[in-house]
Amino acid sequence: MLAELAERDAAGEIAVIYAEIRRLWGVPYVSSLQRHLATRPGWLEWVWAALHPVFADGRAQTAAWQAVALVDVPRLAPIARDALRVWGVDAPGEATIRAVCESFVRVSPVNLVLSGLLRRLVDGERPHAAPGGNAAWMPPPALSPLPALADIGALSPSERGVLLSLGTQVGADPFVPGLYRMLAGWPALLAHLATALRPLMDDPATHAAYARVNAAIDARIPALFAELPALSAAPPADDVPGVRAALDAYRRTSPEMVVVGRVIERALPALTGA
Repeated sequence: MLAELAERDAAGEIAVIYAEIRRLWGVPYVSSLQRHLATRPGWLEWVWAALHPVFADGRAQTAAWQAVALVDVPRLAPIARDALRVWGVDAPGEATIRAVCESFVRVSPVNLVLSGLLRRLVDGERPHAAPGGNAAWMPPPALSPLPALADIGALSPSERGVLLSLGTQVGADPFVPGLYRMLAGWPALLAHLATALRPLMDDPATHAAYARVNAAIDARIPALFAELPALSAAPPADDVPGVRAALDAYRRTSPEMVVVGRVIERALPALTGA
């Protein structure tokens, strides 16, 4: 797996940044993108100092959510509530799964904006805007606590195989997006999703939906970048190619989280009923 600094291990400035990200994104966790940057000395601190202004006042989040609000996604066969119960998903679990999907639909577009802005910085572009923004903006209420990410090494061989089948490669390292790692607490459901999603994920229409997400976000990046103030410090000099490779990976997986999060959420039983 890509190196990550777990939230429980964060201290000092990193812990402060993690807390800000949770509050401003409106989710109870920090995404793997930021957890990975935190393992690279000085990178998360520099990125947050450079990009924080457009996230602190909601300009970046608002642009991200508006960009993907109308993106159409494929459909998965509906999942019956009785099937969920057979798979060990009780009523609270069903609500949690719905919240997991909602969280990734919420956070992934914002991470795409962050990675798009960061890519411009690592490619040598420099912003020059005067400080400004909307001080009255308030983040959305945070979602309820969500399941912990599955420890892939602690799973049975079969469960690990199912989870890894939903992952991708970043260089020589496997990477499994957090959506699937959170759903791994319901192995039978995850096995069903891995089976049902495979043809959908290989379908050109699904890849077209990913491309629409990226294009919608990309269209918002120039205006946001132009609103960033001048940098107060030079970027870390170490392993810029490694940072670019990580950004490339998230550009593949973040649209997937938007699309698949919506696909799974829409396949769940209607909220009415028991």
